[in-house]
Amino acid sequence: MNKCIFLDRDGVLNVDRVDYVYRIEDLIIPDGTVEALRRLKSAGYLLIVITNQSGIAKGIYTREDVIKCHNYFQEQCGNLLDDIYFSPHHEKFTTASLTRKPDSLMIEKAIAKYRIDKQQSWMIGDAHRDIKAGKKAGVRTIHLTEKPEESFSEITTRNLLEASDVVLK
Repeated sequence: MNKCIFLDRDGVLNVDRVDYVYRIEDLIIPDGTVEALRRLKSAGYLLIVITNQSGIAKGIYTREDVIKCHNYFQEQCGNLLDDIYFSPHHEKFTTASLTRKPDSLMIEKAIAKYRIDKQQSWMIGDAHRDIKAGKKAGVRTIHLTEKPEESFSEITTRNLLEASDVVLK
């Protein structure tokens, strides 16, 4: 069985924007992110991105744009990420889907595909829906937030580097 870190994308791996991140020039990697990924990978964790991409359903960008940004991120971090799962759905624009967080189908698919031990795995996200999806899938959670008092997760940190410290303790 493998252990895994499931990672939300926008707000965790890159700086989030209100108008979506779908162009390489808008993808900004926060300080410490690549170091955190290296540390987690060195500790034997699979690193899998789990992200809602409702901009596809809204017609703002395409699946190809998501893949281009993912490939660019991979180049910047030395190909540390093992896979990406993204939900292109939004119930108000296309269809409802159990892949869309806060549902947990993307995580569950990865657990089955990679034979992941839920007891040794984590979901790290910056939104309540990330934490809800992780809990529903049966993995531990870390919420990246400046408002820990509002979190559904028992563990909060300010950034991915701090989250990696928690995981590696």
